[in-house]
Amino acid sequence: MKQWLTNVLLETGEYIKDNDTVGTKVELFHLEITEGVISQIVPATQTIEASPNVTDMNGKLLLPAFKEMHNHLDKTYLSLPWKAVIPSKNLKDRLAHEARELPILATTGKQRAVAMIEKIISNGTNHIRTHVNIDPYIGLKNLEGVLAALDDYKDVVTAEVIAFPQHGLLRDNVPQLLREALRNGATMIGGLDPAGIDNTIERSLYETMDIAQEFNVDVDIHLHDGGHVGYYTIDKWIDMVEEAKYQGRTAISHAFALGDVSAMEQHTIADRLAQQQVKIMSTVPYNINRVMPPIDLLSEHGVDVHFGCDGFFDSWSPYGSGDILEKVTTFADISRKLDERSIRQTLKYITNGITPLDTNGQKVWPNINDEASFVFFDAVSSAEVIARRPLERKVMSKGTFIH
Repeated sequence: MKQWLTNVLLETGEYIKDNDTVGTKVELFHLEITEGVISQIVPATQTIEASPNVTDMNGKLLLPAFKEMHNHLDKTYLSLPWKAVIPSKNLKDRLAHEARELPILATTGKQRAVAMIEKIISNGTNHIRTHVNIDPYIGLKNLEGVLAALDDYKDVVTAEVIAFPQHGLLRDNVPQLLREALRNGATMIGGLDPAGIDNTIERSLYETMDIAQEFNVDVDIHLHDGGHVGYYTIDKWIDMVEEAKYQGRTAISHAFALGDVSAMEQHTIADRLAQQQVKIMSTVPYNINRVMPPIDLLSEHGVDVHFGCDGFFDSWSPYGSGDILEKVTTFADISRKLDERSIRQTLKYITNGITPLDTNGQKVWPNINDEASFVFFDAVSSAEVIARRPLERKVMSKGTFIH
């Protein structure tokens, strides 16, 4: 099926303003979409062929659809009545609170996941990487609910589903439960704090890699452990990736330890992460007492960095909007991105690296044969979108409007 999107605003380059600052050049175009991909891009001054399927976008700015790269569809209280979080003393205490809730929440797994998916989609996302608890308390119940919810949205969003040992990998029969999850719909294997939770770094990491290789799946490890313990864990994991030839197939989520060490150590580990193509998934935490990984430094070294919302409105936190753009806005603000170009480039953290303009201000997207997955805004540049975060959005995924 063919359709036209007319009067679409695209970023096409840069110009120098009278005050010698950089501005973003934009122009109007018509886009033809065929079978979910861009088949033509023509200037808005050009007359297009008559078609029954024409949507006038009225000068809305086109940006790539967003990617939510760290999420927990199984944890949210969305669709349930409001309740605040029970305070906890530490991570283990928080996990104990969560464990008591798991059997109760499992009965509404699909319902809650659907509510979260709807919220995420409405904000402009068409891909979700979700961690799903696999634990000795409820087994695969959470996985069943999440997979059922994602199946209802299979024509709308793509997903990666991570079998996640939230309550520890090296206990009870969790390794076998993780294997069972991978046989029943999970597509990746996760891990959690080899030192802080499993109390043995090497054994935990080796078990994770063994399962990954057994099922030929990618890995994403939650790492809250800070300081040199966390740094050592990342360094050891990189050794395993190199040994297993698993380059490009693993990620470290949170990675707070990278912000706890010296600049020299940060540069050293960033080079190793880039060489072994280990990704970093940051949730850009709002806690001002929580040290963030050095995202700019990592990017400069060629490390692939992505953002995620993490869980929201759940037993861990009553806050969160499900808007991945909010994470970029927060990061650009706290890292003092003030000019048009530096603000604009932060978009890459939520689009799998795609930006309309490259670092030199040259147009690189969209192109013919690109997937027709977009977010439309009433704005004049991606920098404005990031700085002002307009709430009104129109979302297209593979040629179909989904919001």
